[in-house]
Amino acid sequence: MKTLASLFLALFATIAFAEDSAKFKVGAFAFTRPAAWKSIEPTSPMRKAQLQVPGKDGGKPADITFFFFGESNGGGVEPNVQRWLGQVSGKPDTNKTEKQDFNGVKVTLVSAEGSLKAAPMAGIAEEIADAALLGAILEHAEGAVFVKMTGPAVLVKANREQFIGLVKSATEKK
Repeated sequence: MKTLASLFLALFATIAFAEDSAKFKVGAFAFTRPAAWKSIEPTSPMRKAQLQVPGKDGGKPADITFFFFGESNGGGVEPNVQRWLGQVSGKPDTNKTEKQDFNGVKVTLVSAEGSLKAAPMAGIAEEIADAALLGAILEHAEGAVFVKMTGPAVLVKANREQFIGLVKSATEKK
């Protein structure tokens, strides 16, 4: 009986850990990672969290990065929107910005397609042709959280709904 109880406890702890591993916190928000995406070690100290969508058939993955700068807001919403749009060239007609309210959180969504410019400080060593960017800026009094997905256009577009779901999963952490 003691062995059975120990086994049950170990199983319960494993299940609880697996559920918790999909949840993470950035700034004032707690997020839930889509099941098919993996959490990876942030490649820069500026990144508060980083996820990755595996590429199709061993191809290039898409990266999702999270930034939080506190009450300084990292320069504010509009300057960051313009900076993100400036990182993608070639198809300005695909640039879109929209304001949303997800569960009481003001969110600015950004999307663009084209060539993703090389940005070594952002972890992009060389220009990526036929790429896409999806971004979300979640506003909060403690400071905005900036979420950006970049990678091959076909992969980013195929994961748009999961990205929106990730943003909608944001709840104020307790």
